[in-house]
Amino acid sequence: MDILPKTVPFNVLLLCFLASVSIASAEYAFNKPQIRVTTTFADFDARVMDQWGKGGGKFVKISNDSQHPFQERTFGGAKRQEIRGSTVFGSGYPYGANDLTTVARRPFPFGTWPLWWDRDFMGSSEYGPHLDAIRPGGLLVSVPLRTTTKHFNVTEGEVYYAIGDRESMLPLMISYVTWCHIVPAWPSKFDPALSTSAIKLENVIQYFRASSFALATPAYNNTFARQTTTAPSSDEPSTPLPESIQCSPFRLCIDNVTFNALAIMNQPPVMTPLQTFLYVLRRVWFFMFFGLFYLFALTLLVLIELRLYVWELVYPARMARARAVREREFAYENYP
Repeated sequence: MDILPKTVPFNVLLLCFLASVSIASAEYAFNKPQIRVTTTFADFDARVMDQWGKGGGKFVKISNDSQHPFQERTFGGAKRQEIRGSTVFGSGYPYGANDLTTVARRPFPFGTWPLWWDRDFMGSSEYGPHLDAIRPGGLLVSVPLRTTTKHFNVTEGEVYYAIGDRESMLPLMISYVTWCHIVPAWPSKFDPALSTSAIKLENVIQYFRASSFALATPAYNNTFARQTTTAPSSDEPSTPLPESIQCSPFRLCIDNVTFNALAIMNQPPVMTPLQTFLYVLRRVWFFMFFGLFYLFALTLLVLIELRLYVWELVYPARMARARAVREREFAYENYP
């Protein structure tokens, strides 16, 4: 015998649909490279940086309710097209670079802190390794970027280095491997104060994201790198890039991928009409389900109480009738 219903109730179909939408949304959010930037312990609100993001939106201030080392500074608001700096440290700031001789006390337009260099260059020790535990994206790392002549006409020994926070670097490496055919390599901790460091301040060929990310190569030596002036970064003197680096298709590929894919802070999420509809629908279904459950439980309790009440009214009369019948039967049995 077929004990299954001929049709599936509408509410069951709706529940399955909402569950599938929720699971799909969770999987998408889980797989998308994102960096959460937490600046307060007063609530669960956090701004999000993600790869290939457009940025923009309003900047906000770091609140003073959680003893953050940079409280009251603004962060966020910068757009993707503003991400590129120059060979000069401290470049790439769309706003907040009022004192061109230092990066100390500056805001964080893209959500991240600038790199730091040895000897407290331009006040960068303010963002040094003593704050790695709370640096957005984690501690600073570097990774060598190499390819083969199979994909690019590279010169012998042509190698570049990417320098930035760990959580920005890992998904960016996937983009490098995909688009520029980088030989896969894992990042290592970057400490510019070490004498054995492969990369020095003078080797940087391009800063990005308010000087929080850089591309460098040992084949370049900028003799002007440690000279600080009050001139805009675009007007500061720099040693010209060698033609082999300037015109390298491999370098151009790395540069373009960094420009387009490096994680930056997006504006606060705005739900689309469909997302708003599904959000409201889930909430309505939630309250309907528990409302119906509560109504069912209340009705069941009322019926139980009513049954007990009726039983209390009927039971004595039934017992009295039963005793009367029994007494008549007993009298009949004792009749001589």
